[in-house]
Amino acid sequence: MKPVNDLDYVEMYAEALKNDNRLFAQQKELIDSQMQASSSLFRNMFGEDFATEARMYLRKRGVLKPLGAE
Repeated sequence: MKPVNDLDYVEMYAEALKNDNRLFAQQKELIDSQMQASSSLFRNMFGEDFATEARMYLRKRGVLKPLGAE
């Protein structure tokens, strides 16, 4: 089967996973690596007091309402 669109690639990968369970380990490593990178990025961006710093950042961007606003 030659993939034509994105869904074809998903179907091919699902079939490969069904036939070779070692691919699950690769997928887990990839996800763990992405989570570690995201964690590092946000820790560097917001510091150790993540919740407070993240809220301040989101308020500055207008995503969260300012303190005291209804």
